[in-house]
Amino acid sequence: MTEQSDISDVATGDDARSPDLSPLTPPLTLVLDPDAPAPTELVELARAHGVATEFQDWQGRHVPVRTRTILRVLAALDVPIRTPADVLAALAQARVRPWRQMLPDVLVVREGDRKTVPVHVPEELVDAVEVWLEFEDGAPASQLSRATQVPITAEIHGWRITRVAFEVPADLPLGWHALRARHDGIEFEDGTRVAAQEQVRPYVVTPVRLELPPVVARDRAWGFMTQLYSVRSRRSWGLGDLADLGELVGWSAREHGAGFVLVNPLHAAEPIPPMEPSPYLPTTRRFFNPIYLRVEDIREVAYLPATERAIVEWQAEAMQLLNTDPGQLDRDAVWAAKSTALESIFAQPRSRERQAAFEAYCAREGQGLADFAMWSTLAERYGLPTANWPAHALDPHGDAVRQMHVEYAGRVQFHMWLQWCLDEQLEAVARVAEDAGMPIGVIHDLAVGVHSDGADAWALRDVLAREVTAGAPPDAFNQVGQDWSQPPWRPDRLVELGYAPYRDMLRTVLRHAGALRIDHIIGLFRFWWVPSGNSPADGTYVRYDHEALIGILALEAWRAGAFVVGEDLGTVEPWVRDYLLERGILGTSILWFEKDSSGQPLPPESWRELCLATVTSHDLPPTAGYLAGEHVELRARLGLLTRPLAEERVYAAADRQAVLDQLTALGLLGPAPTERDKVEALHAFLTLTPARLIGIALADAVGDRRTMNQPGTSNEYPNWRLPLADGVGQPMLLEDAMEAIRVISLAATADTPLRGPDLAP
Repeated sequence: MTEQSDISDVATGDDARSPDLSPLTPPLTLVLDPDAPAPTELVELARAHGVATEFQDWQGRHVPVRTRTILRVLAALDVPIRTPADVLAALAQARVRPWRQMLPDVLVVREGDRKTVPVHVPEELVDAVEVWLEFEDGAPASQLSRATQVPITAEIHGWRITRVAFEVPADLPLGWHALRARHDGIEFEDGTRVAAQEQVRPYVVTPVRLELPPVVARDRAWGFMTQLYSVRSRRSWGLGDLADLGELVGWSAREHGAGFVLVNPLHAAEPIPPMEPSPYLPTTRRFFNPIYLRVEDIREVAYLPATERAIVEWQAEAMQLLNTDPGQLDRDAVWAAKSTALESIFAQPRSRERQAAFEAYCAREGQGLADFAMWSTLAERYGLPTANWPAHALDPHGDAVRQMHVEYAGRVQFHMWLQWCLDEQLEAVARVAEDAGMPIGVIHDLAVGVHSDGADAWALRDVLAREVTAGAPPDAFNQVGQDWSQPPWRPDRLVELGYAPYRDMLRTVLRHAGALRIDHIIGLFRFWWVPSGNSPADGTYVRYDHEALIGILALEAWRAGAFVVGEDLGTVEPWVRDYLLERGILGTSILWFEKDSSGQPLPPESWRELCLATVTSHDLPPTAGYLAGEHVELRARLGLLTRPLAEERVYAAADRQAVLDQLTALGLLGPAPTERDKVEALHAFLTLTPARLIGIALADAVGDRRTMNQPGTSNEYPNWRLPLADGVGQPMLLEDAMEAIRVISLAATADTPLRGPDLAP
């Protein structure tokens, strides 16, 4: 059995007894010792807000959370606690809140479920309240009937409020519907009155299970995984772009039978230097980085006057000289050149049809696009961080910023236009995949969070938590824990807003995706919050309504014709993977981490079917480097080990040798194997598993050895700044990679039919 929320249970209660909502009195024993485990009353308050007061660590040990940490996390949820009396007052408020609103903030259900909805009204209006559903597709509204449950009445601030349940039909279509309730009010004999009231809330019907495309359900697909910015071609502007992605997609599908290409998050970064190099620390997760535009592919370039066209060509020539530079990627130089060229193109008049298409895009993306473009404009004007901005620019919905939308309309429109150009080029890549017969297409990647000083942190300031950051507790690979410096979603605010910011983000990222990889999908269940100033290990988990978040993810993926791959690594509660499997969401299995209960490499037949199976990931060295133990030496140099280096070397070498011994036993590896032999054997092993997706890091295919990202570091290592290179560090352009014998051979290794059961219905 998996954990699920049940609206019916929450809505109606188990009996007709009135709840005890009377004020609470602090017991004399209630003491808030910052360094001690939480007292019982604080535990109950924390639980009411989804804050964990204890957990099991990666080694199975029980860990109580310090009171100091719990109080700081509660404060980030606008529950400040200074005295024992505050604990009881906040707990009473949490108990009363559902009774003070006529309808719940949002209801997310599965298709085919029969649910009851709780409606709270003054006792005298129980028979007068009306409840009905309005359907997303405009079908006639459906009046709801009272359920058979006995109403429950409670005393709330001198009013007798009754909770009455209404039945919702089970045969509703998938989609975002509207639940409405109203009453006409009442006037009492003493002259007091209850005003008429009407409320509308989202009622979201989600798929029971997200079905897989036929190629995954009946067989398997393989594809390259790559950090797009690192994959340069002769026509790149010093950085891999969407035209390069189209080339990689078309070539790998037509010539090697690839079913997908998985890319890093393409989310937007800062529009001014220094541009954050990590694609996993974007300024927004909803919109894309215009540095990935292929400038020459924008239609208006063909109509540029000679002078402006020369500017574009000069910029291109200068940047193309960087394509063979073995040094670190220079995003700032690339963006400076591209933005100069793009400004010239933006100034070129568009045809009526093109202008209409641009305006339609802006209308579709709505206020979210306008807010992102405004933040980009303000960042250009005032610089970053936003702490240096004038106070009137900090409120995205204030009068001053609304006036700035008018004052800087041209620049705001430029940033909106960039997103439209990106949307067109992403659509073009999707067409290349379709024309090449690639059954899945591009698997886009959704980062786990955003920069604390970015566009989302500005525009969604009330939805993201302050004074805490998201991260991960200590585990086997990051033994000091991780702090990702990203503000996490506030679960309470997401609910209050009907999950609209989350939905809008998913829609944009999924629009041209064949599938979506969710980085740290465990964060949709519980997220590790680290109070500012604490060590990564000194945090706690905050729970989210996973039924709602996963349901909405499945609904939006279904609408886009896509499926979902969850990165479910790290410390994971056992039931979570069962739940994801039940909802049709694939997991992630990395060869080095797949072990049995005794710590030995898992035999291929014991791997799970619904997963993306890989040898490595972007947080590990390419396989050639891993085989040489370079990850251990690097972590030692950076001070990231908690065991002595000699001990870590022995442990890592034994771990690698156990895998190689398994390959030998399976007949995949012969005597005196070369590095290339080992890399191919490791990927051949993946084809013996029942995994439905096999991913090959393009870095593995070309023989690169260098770590792309070392978790737990920032500028101590050139994370996300290394171009694709061969085994001796020489740049490998896309055209050369497509001709390389090593690449062709590894692709042939992966292109093997599945030997296993058919998952198709």
